[in-house]
Amino acid sequence: MTNDTLIPPSPAPEHRAASSTRLRCAVLTVSDTRTEQTDGSGSLIRRLLVEHGHEVVDYRIVPDEPTQITEAFRSWTTEGDVQAIISNGGTGIARRDTTFDVVSALLEKRLDGFGELFRMLSYAEIGAAAMMSRAVGGTLHGRAVFVLPGSSNAVALAMERLILPELPHVVHELSKHDPPSTAEGR
Repeated sequence: MTNDTLIPPSPAPEHRAASSTRLRCAVLTVSDTRTEQTDGSGSLIRRLLVEHGHEVVDYRIVPDEPTQITEAFRSWTTEGDVQAIISNGGTGIARRDTTFDVVSALLEKRLDGFGELFRMLSYAEIGAAAMMSRAVGGTLHGRAVFVLPGSSNAVALAMERLILPELPHVVHELSKHDPPSTAEGR
């Protein structure tokens, strides 16, 4: 008997297959300087979501002010039908970078593996500077939350390698024990 026969197969492929292919997403850019015309990272997130069959139901740009970041997240998690929130900007260590601090305090559960994997992949691309990213993932009121750096390269890396391949699975896991009317209403 080999070790292969003792290890049951992962349920991840089955869970992915049972997941919804079209999710309702909200995108938040946190920046004191970007506008809709200059928001390359927010535009990239929205384009990639749509290309993968998801719907962007809301998009906002807010300054790096804790109250405005909190209000955006609270509105998406207490009303409407958003299933996933992806933000970019404010994850560094500069004095004005508050997104990580605000969102981390709101999260009910953290997906520590997301930040760890993101920094590992970033390290392969940019070296030790990856340690300054405070990218984080988690859940808030049954919604998947991913907080990314504002760099378009970082956004592309996180979206293509981590978020898009697993987003339907994450959302499926969040709603699989909901009563049918609740799970369908999100």
